[in-house]
Amino acid sequence: MCAAALTSCSFLHDDQVVARAEGKKLYKSEVVKYIPHGIPAEDSIALANQYIKAWAAELIMNAMADKQLTKKEKDVSSELEDYKSSLLKYRYEQKYIADRLDTAVTDNQIEEHYKSNPNLYVLSVPIVKARYMRLPKASSMKDDLVKLLPGKKDGDLALLDSLSRTYADKYVDYGDEWMDIVALSREYGMDYGTLIGAMDGPVIDIVDEQGTDHIAYITDYMRRGSVAPIEYCRDKIREMIVSQRKYALSRALEQDLLDDALKKGNFVVYGTED
Repeated sequence: MCAAALTSCSFLHDDQVVARAEGKKLYKSEVVKYIPHGIPAEDSIALANQYIKAWAAELIMNAMADKQLTKKEKDVSSELEDYKSSLLKYRYEQKYIADRLDTAVTDNQIEEHYKSNPNLYVLSVPIVKARYMRLPKASSMKDDLVKLLPGKKDGDLALLDSLSRTYADKYVDYGDEWMDIVALSREYGMDYGTLIGAMDGPVIDIVDEQGTDHIAYITDYMRRGSVAPIEYCRDKIREMIVSQRKYALSRALEQDLLDDALKKGNFVVYGTED
């Protein structure tokens, strides 16, 4: 019955029962809420069947658990109370932190953190500054474009940007910005180790199986194991400083509540020495 009802997109319209399990019924209107608007009919049917199976599996599993578990095993009141307590604690803590958290981080704070914790910013993979272009098969403009990649003369990069709009399938300039070499290697469809092995001086020129030419000019390079430059780490450092402030607020909240409860007599410790 269920399978037959879902063999066409008509199941999206008439509100009728599409499945029954453990004495409960599932209506089409409930299934429709789970399906995004505007997707192909075959995808709608696949999602509907997925939802129905999940709905039935949960009911059947719960029914089996109810039959097979003892009264003691089915008593989850303690776990529910623990979960409720943890959830309320978490929500209050998040509200407390949100009301007090200073998210402003100055350049001086970033630099101080960076200098004090260089071990946190050791590179796990190389990073590069590079200009990358992808050229169609046997491009007649390749030599002219490659000559412009180093940007040695004033106007070279502006001309390269202009020409690439017509003659290159893609051109991006990261010549002044550090990037993870893994991101560059994805442009070539290979791992970064293979990409490094293909370097010929500052140039990486690889033609893929379809004849598409991938060319990168490396303007700067830092090896794995080096301490990353601060400009590469700036966002990460900012996030870390804010995270440390969150942790400090959380610890302070806990201690303040304990101290206040001790003063008011709401928290008493027995049998300990001063």
